[in-house]
Amino acid sequence: MSTDTSALPVPALRGEVLPREAGDGWVQRMLRALFGWKPGSVRSDIAVLLEGTTPADTGFSAEERTMLKNILGLRERRSEDIMIPRADIVAVQQDITIGELVKVFENAGHSRLVVYDDTLDDPVGMVHIRDLLAFMATRAATPPPTSKRKKRFPADLDLRAIDLAMPLVEAKIVRDILFVPPSMPALDLLAKMQATRVHLALVIDEYGGTDGIISIEDLVEQIVGDIEDEHDEHAVRTVVRQPDGSFLADARAPLEDVLATVGAEFDVGDAAEEVDTLGGYLVTRVGRVPVRGEIVPGPEPFEIEVLDADPRRVKKVKISRSKQRRNVREQKRETAAEARATPPDGAGPADPAGRRGPAAS
Repeated sequence: MSTDTSALPVPALRGEVLPREAGDGWVQRMLRALFGWKPGSVRSDIAVLLEGTTPADTGFSAEERTMLKNILGLRERRSEDIMIPRADIVAVQQDITIGELVKVFENAGHSRLVVYDDTLDDPVGMVHIRDLLAFMATRAATPPPTSKRKKRFPADLDLRAIDLAMPLVEAKIVRDILFVPPSMPALDLLAKMQATRVHLALVIDEYGGTDGIISIEDLVEQIVGDIEDEHDEHAVRTVVRQPDGSFLADARAPLEDVLATVGAEFDVGDAAEEVDTLGGYLVTRVGRVPVRGEIVPGPEPFEIEVLDADPRRVKKVKISRSKQRRNVREQKRETAAEARATPPDGAGPADPAGRRGPAAS
């Protein structure tokens, strides 16, 4: 019998000693005895295979390897790691009119919207754009032409019959939504969405407040990567360098993007383990949401000016070097001093006492 193992399915695992996570079945035991593999879980075997080999060794393409790694890593991810933060949730109040709801859907770019009572901490469900269209089509449907009305409406729909002032709650199209804790494993949430056929979940904290939102698309993207449809806008750079050397940034910009654009000097240290975005970093620095116009010290030698913010979050900031900002202030002071020292047109030069003489004839 040949001892050549170059054609074995998993050549990288020969001699590997891996922890056994669960009891092997007889098939696994037979394969291990046949190929000389040491005891270990299939999960560990695949992880070692992906880390210790190249695409040419395994036959997996780069995309397949990435997806397999994402699948293995999904077990460690929780709802709080995946959720869209509360500040970015597009939601409507249950008393919104049908007409206003149509306008919200037009600008939201989502097919489902959260519906709440008084605040986002009092959610009552969600509304799907397909249910809204079905409701409007039913209301607009017209009977066949009669002797009194011989003219037929286009597509047998009379849109004038739709009461756009009707509140959403009276339309009876609000559906149930899932409520999950931040610690819920992503795989469990995916299974729950499949079982309940409810593809939107709100992440609720221990006090009953809304922390964020997760759709089934967010979960699938954890495996296959970003999914963009026909209505997704092209990504806009969130950190942009300015001619004066400063940087304008969206507060939602990931810290990795800020570091890549600004440079290695913008090192937030241990804060990167607690927060993911530039706005989150600012909140940790001052212990609250900074207000518009506030200057927050950043990692030396940077400081961050809040250009736009509301009581709940920071929206836009300017990153500049502290020395650079001081130089700009000094230039402004010097310019102002020169303006004060320069006599206006028609006035003579100032004398040492500060009095201006008559204009020269």
